[in-house]
Amino acid sequence: MSVAAHALSDLLAQKGVLLADGATGTSLFAMGLEAGEAPEIWNETKPDNITKLHQDFVDAGADIILTNSFGGTRHRLKLHQAEDRVHQLNKRAAEIARAVADKAPRKVITAGSVGPTGELLIPLGALSYEDAVAAFVEQIEGLKAGGAEVAWIETMSSPDEIRAAAEAAAKVGLPYVYTGSFDTAGKTMMGLHPKDIHGVAADIGEGPVAVGANCGVGASDILSSLLDMTAASPEATIVVKGNCGIPEFRGSEIHYSGTPPLMAEYARLAVDAGAKIIGGCCGTSCNHLAAMRLAIDNHTRGERPTLETIVEKIGPLRNKSANEGPAAPARERRRRA
Repeated sequence: MSVAAHALSDLLAQKGVLLADGATGTSLFAMGLEAGEAPEIWNETKPDNITKLHQDFVDAGADIILTNSFGGTRHRLKLHQAEDRVHQLNKRAAEIARAVADKAPRKVITAGSVGPTGELLIPLGALSYEDAVAAFVEQIEGLKAGGAEVAWIETMSSPDEIRAAAEAAAKVGLPYVYTGSFDTAGKTMMGLHPKDIHGVAADIGEGPVAVGANCGVGASDILSSLLDMTAASPEATIVVKGNCGIPEFRGSEIHYSGTPPLMAEYARLAVDAGAKIIGGCCGTSCNHLAAMRLAIDNHTRGERPTLETIVEKIGPLRNKSANEGPAAPARERRRRA
């Protein structure tokens, strides 16, 4: 196992449950990022904003911060005429995050965020598996050069794309974590069931440090996915980074319904359901994260919750659970917000 994997494993052994950070996109939109603008460009043009993003989450209690590099493959960056800057933008993303982590008064892990390419792999699309691996290698090399300690492969729908990113991490020599987005009737858009997440890339390199779920549609739904994942492999190190409630349009702006007390309850339920790494995704601010930190620190793992308990405490599911029937069509997510 690599030194970086030991760092994450050692911190897990020390603390039992780790707090990952909150939303990147939502936070940057609040700082002035325009719709359609690439957040990764801000690593060069507005590094102070990215530093503040990470610092706010560290101050709120995060044990793991994710680099501002979710859309950092050449396939995403070409939409912004930046495909020739993959290495430098990802390296800069990791440098900024690592600088914040290194000056923290406690150990904070710098995780290199790796999102989907946005392309469909053969036979559904034109992207070959080999080209996907190459694109992820290019990105992860930049992240490693900047100081990322682990490749954090997230918001994935396709098992093949997860494998391609995991293979790239292994080639580059970084340990990896991967999470799916179970936003289509409890499964990913490509039909991956939460209970099957464990085996997707278990044979690649030294295997994942952790697996799990992020984003999706709401806190109740991701906790439902967590029950499936922990039932399938109770001893696994499982991640959940759920959205902060439900998105609501207020005029032309999206707001998330989750309050700090609701996200604190989500964190407690996640601990009870067996998650070892808990964070927030879309809409999760540093205030929400601070409430989650307090909840985790002051909570002793209790009885495994039922789905009924989750709905009672967090609110109704927005989708059917993965065990209730066939998946309905859903759009592919552009980026982690």
